[in-house]
This record gives sequence, C-alpha cells and structure tokens, in this order.
Amino acid sequence: MRFIRNGFIFAAIILFNSNTYCQPKRAKTIKQEVDYVDPLIGTAFAGFAKGLDGGGTMPCVNVPFAMTNFVAQTGENKMSRMVYQYEDNSVIGFTATHQPTVWMGDYGYVSVMPQIGELKVLPEERKLAFDHKDEISRPYYYSVKLNAGNNEKIKGEIAGDNTCGMFRFTFPKSDEAHLIIQGINLNPLLADSANDYTARIKSLRGYVHIDTIHNEITGYNPDRQSAQLGPVLKNFKGYFVIRFSKKISTYGTWDKQIINKGSQNQYGTRMGAYISFKTKANEEIKVIVATSFISIKQAKLNLQKEITGWDFEKLVKTTRDEWQQQLKVITVKDITDDQKTIFYTALFHTMLFPRQFSEYGKYYSAFDDKIHNGTSYNDYSLWDTFRALHPLLILTQPQRVNGMVQSLLQMYQQGGWMPMWPNPTYTNIMISTHADAVVADAYVKGFRGFDLNLAYQAVHKDAFTAPDGDTYKRWGDRDRWTSFEARGGLTYYHKLGYVPVDRTNESVSRTIEYSVDDYCVAQMAKGMGREDDYKKTISWSKNYKNVYNTQTGFMAPRNYNGQWASNPNAGFTEGTKWTYTFGAMHDIPGMIKMMGGNKEFGEKLGRNFDEGHYRADNEPGHHYLYLFNYCNMPWRTQELVREHTSSENFRNDPVGINGNDDCGQTSAWYIFNVMGFYPVSPASGYYSIGAPQLPFVKLHLINGNTLTIKAIGLSPENKYVKQVSFNGIPITNWLIAHSEISKGGELTFKMCNTPQKNAGAL
Repeated sequence: MRFIRNGFIFAAIILFNSNTYCQPKRAKTIKQEVDYVDPLIGTAFAGFAKGLDGGGTMPCVNVPFAMTNFVAQTGENKMSRMVYQYEDNSVIGFTATHQPTVWMGDYGYVSVMPQIGELKVLPEERKLAFDHKDEISRPYYYSVKLNAGNNEKIKGEIAGDNTCGMFRFTFPKSDEAHLIIQGINLNPLLADSANDYTARIKSLRGYVHIDTIHNEITGYNPDRQSAQLGPVLKNFKGYFVIRFSKKISTYGTWDKQIINKGSQNQYGTRMGAYISFKTKANEEIKVIVATSFISIKQAKLNLQKEITGWDFEKLVKTTRDEWQQQLKVITVKDITDDQKTIFYTALFHTMLFPRQFSEYGKYYSAFDDKIHNGTSYNDYSLWDTFRALHPLLILTQPQRVNGMVQSLLQMYQQGGWMPMWPNPTYTNIMISTHADAVVADAYVKGFRGFDLNLAYQAVHKDAFTAPDGDTYKRWGDRDRWTSFEARGGLTYYHKLGYVPVDRTNESVSRTIEYSVDDYCVAQMAKGMGREDDYKKTISWSKNYKNVYNTQTGFMAPRNYNGQWASNPNAGFTEGTKWTYTFGAMHDIPGMIKMMGGNKEFGEKLGRNFDEGHYRADNEPGHHYLYLFNYCNMPWRTQELVREHTSSENFRNDPVGINGNDDCGQTSAWYIFNVMGFYPVSPASGYYSIGAPQLPFVKLHLINGNTLTIKAIGLSPENKYVKQVSFNGIPITNWLIAHSEISKGGELTFKMCNTPQKNAGAL
C-alpha cells in the first residue's frame, strides 16, 4: 500500500500470505536500478497545464550516450516536434534518429516500417495504429503491437547498441508483406517559421541502393533539419547499412508517390526502398540497422564491433547490462517504487547527451567537414546543461568529462569557436558561450585530461573577442545563419559595461549571462597565472550590476545612450524581469548588497515565488531555490526544494516532467535537489546545501570512494534541516566543497518539522 500525505509518498509494507500452507514458495525477484526506468516519462507533448510544455524526451533504445537512438516514430519530426509523442496513436516507422530534443533538429536519420497488404510508402499512408496498452518501453528494449488491418497485428520490437540497432517484426500470415525503408524526408508541408525546407529540397539528395547479393540496403541521408541555423556542410551524410534475416527477392524503390518496381538505386528528397515477401503466421523477420557519419564502410565496421549474428535477446541483455552498470552509480533506499521510477528515469535522462560522435577511434567533424582521429561528443544543450547536467556528470560520469571537454576544444580548433548549441555543427541557439562554464568547472574541480593551453585559448577568445558583424547584427533568436554569434553584443558590453537593447536582442539576459561566463573564465585565468586576464574578466563579471535599475528594483533594458528603455520587459531570454533579476549566480553576495541587503533581497526573492512569477519549467531559475541560503533564510530553501521536487514538477507518468528536460538538465536539477545539494555557481568549486528528499542515497565515486547521504527523521512533516554535518563535522555556512565530496564520506541531515530561523546565513 501507499500512503500519500502533503504530496510526499511513503510505503507501508504488509507481509501477508494466507496461502502459506498450499502454495509453493517462489523465489523473490530482486529489481535492479535499470528495472525502475520508464523511458515513456516526459514523452508527452502536453505539459502539466495549458500553455506548458512536456518533457520533450523519447523512449529510445540504446546504450548510454549513444551516437544513434532507436525509436518508434509516431509522426514526421522536425524542430518543435519530436520523433515520438505520447499523444499519437500511430507509428510511421522504426527509426535510427539523432534528434536530441524537441526544439532542435534530426539529422542523418533512416527508418524501417513493416506492412501487409497494398504497398503504401509515404508516412501519412503507411502509418499503423496502436494502443499504449500494447507498448513496452525500457532503455534496452521496446515493443508495440500495430493494427495492420483485418484484425491482424504486426509486432515491432527494438534492441540497440551505440551506432547499430536491431528491429524484430512478427508478421501474421500474408501473401503481401513489406518492409519500407525511408532514407530522407523533406516534406514541404511541414514548413513553418522554424523549419524552412526550400533550400534543402533544392540542394539535397538522399540515396539508397538495394544489394541482393549481400542481402542489404545501403545509402546515405544528407539532411540536417537545423541546416538553416548553421553553416553549409558539403560532406555531411548520415550513412546506413540495413540487413535482413529474410532473403531479398521482390524489391523496388520509391520517390514521393512514385513506386519503381525492381529498381535498385534511388536518389531523392522524400524517398526510399522496399522489399516484399510472403509470411507465415507469427513469422519473425529481423532487420539490423548500422549507422555512421564517416562512410558506409565505417557503418559495416561499426556493425562488426556491436552486433554479430541475429541474436536479438543477446543484444537486449548486453544493453541492459550496460545501463545497469551505469545506473547503479547511485543507490537509493527506503522509498516507494514510484519514487524509484522517477529517480532512476531522471538518472537515465542524464546519460543520453552529449552523445558520442566518434566511431571507434575516428569521427566526422561538423566544424571543418572532415574526418579526424580521436574521441568526439556532440549535441550539447549548453545554455541549459552548464547549470546542473555537466556538474552532475562530474560526479556520476567522471570518466567521460575529459572527453566531453576535449570535444568542445576540437570544435574550437576545427571551426574557430567553441559551440553554443551544436546540432551537429554550429547553431546560434540561445545566448552566451556557456562552454566556458563547462570547461572552467571541470578545470576548477581538478580535471586535466584535456589540452589545458588550448582550453584557455578557447575561453579567452569567447571573453575577449566580439563576433564578426557584431555592431550591425541584432543577433535575433533563430535568425538564419550568417556567422557564428558567440557573445553577440560583446563590443558594447566591453565599451559600455552592458549590452544595449536598442542595438542587440535579449540584451539584459546577455549582460547577466556574459557576467557569469566572465567569472568562469576568470577562475581559469587565476589558476593558470594569467593575472592581467583575471583582473579584466573578474571586473567584467560585475557588469550585471549595470542593468539593475535601482528605481524599479529590477534588472532592466538600457539603451546605447545609457537611458533606461521605455519598455521594461524588453531584452529578456525566455522570461521576464522576474526571471533574470536574480540571475547573477556567480556573485550572490554582490547581488544581495546591490538590492539593499539580506532583508530586502529575501523579501523580493520571496515575492518571486509567492506571487507566481517563478518558473521551475525553465532553466534560468533553477538556482533560485538556493538563494535564500545566502540571505539568512535557509529554511525557505528547504521548503522550496520539497515543493519543487514533488508531483508539482515530477510524476511517474508520460506527462511526467514539467517543461522540457533539455537533454537531461531538468532531470539533473531534480537529482541534485533530492540528494540535498546543488551547484549554484559554476567554477566556484562549491555546492549549496538544500534538503534531501530521500532518506538514503549512496553515490559511488570513480576513485572507489562513496558519498553517503542520510536524512534522519525525514517525513512529510519533517522537511526542515535541523542540523547538517559532513563526516561528523557540522556545516554552518550551507556550503560544501567539491574537494570534500569527491573524497567520499557521509553527509548527514537531521530533519525536523519546524523552520530553523536562527540557522545563520552564508
């Protein structure tokens, strides 16, 4: 049974068996961490209320941080529409996708769709209905039963590795069974303000080839759905090799509505191939899809590394084992299955991106359009993930941190800048150069497995060099590509001390976020003995104060001439003055002093929450819960952590994440919150203490040490921290250093039911 009080779930275990004397004993099934993961959580397009977004996640099957995700495709995806949406009730294909999140694009994709009866090739014609009750989703396995007409069903199953996957289709008896391959999908009917197909239809051609000798279909897809946002890549292609367990005998290709029976080659913008055959009742046909961004030959080499033979169950097991190995990095106890599902699904979501982009020692770079040796990652949602995801990976995936940082530096080497939001090349999505924060945070926390001098060159360029055309471009959100944005408006930021709203879009947010990144660069400069650079960047990190209007008490837009703009709501990124007034996460004491002191700061911060201005569903405010620690109100932080980790924002349901998960950022925010600490300020080397929401957490660190977190007395009523200590030593300033946590130990909280209003400030 479960008892739910005040939104907090506790389990009551009743040991009862009335049939002890007549029933044989059964071995107890012990669930592992991977068994609690539900990839359907967050897959709904709808949010928790009208006007709110869903999680933007997908029920993908693959190993952690895989290059290619294997997913049932429920609609034609594009920027703003995921490959899978829970609200859909039909499937158009089983897809090898590279779409990282809802507001970014897919690239180099390919799909396979089973069918019986009349051959129908276009997505809108070939779709088959399904019911979610006939669907199973795990990180290592997916299945669904499709309604194929005339009361017949086709069962589709997915297993996946890193670059390769296997589909298993179980057909009914049919004289006309088909597998339709779609190699590219440039559908002009999908066009909207965020998706322009005109140039892509004019310049791109996908290709498929049917090879009856080797019983495979090969080809490539040069499409990048976000191409309008980045530079031209003449050599970019997503290559694929598709093999079948059933002999190819009847086949053809298709281009839009035209079917070319017996054809073995096809070029086009919305085209593919098909094979046809007869099936017996419950006949299984397996399909292997191997992918590469290097070549067809490399796709075949990838296949040799990942899948040998046709053993579907073996692939399922090896991928399950890999997920279990990674997910057991954190152990939780004494909570309900619902809580475990929410927790381990969140942890699963933090292990998908940035995705691996190297293929066994080589990688294609979308920054110089060439092949290189080495390790590579891609699809960094940096405006989001510098806040919590990358700091969490330092704890849970430290073995990947150096490679992720070095990948950013390779992008700088090959393209001239570190990226803002690579997909897979430069896009000017969001603002500021938060790769600086990711690199600096890794540096401050002791990582040195990357080219340190190159790292400093990269962050130095971001902080000191304005982008091309800076003074005549406004750098609007999702503008067509002309050149890399970097810190748009940096010319003015250096000259005036702020970005002016009448010269550059999103000026207030830029000023604040450039200040944050300057602080991060300053920490590297200081650590590397670059004293002059340190003085400049630490001085620039105070520029956020120049957009604080003391008369209104809010961050506000200023014009080039220094006057405050007439529209106080202009100049913000995905938010309002409430969203950004507390945005200087790197200089909280300075922010408090600027606003008049602890009392005034606390009152205004309280209004942000009490009057409904706070948005947990977007990243700029993810650190706001912890700001009360800095103004003598830690008990308020503790209340808000309880509130915002509850079902108000996280549920065991497809509508289960309040707002986009943004490549794991929101999930990482949740994990830090329920563990009891949070990385408020990047590159500071410190975490701010909150209030754990789980009674026992053990984090297994790479050096063999463990961090154990205990919340003694935690209950629905006991949400406040009476005392917190690390290895028996009381913590009184609500901070704990990464250098302490990384050595392991015990972080102990004593919980109580009353706020400790005399607890003291930082």
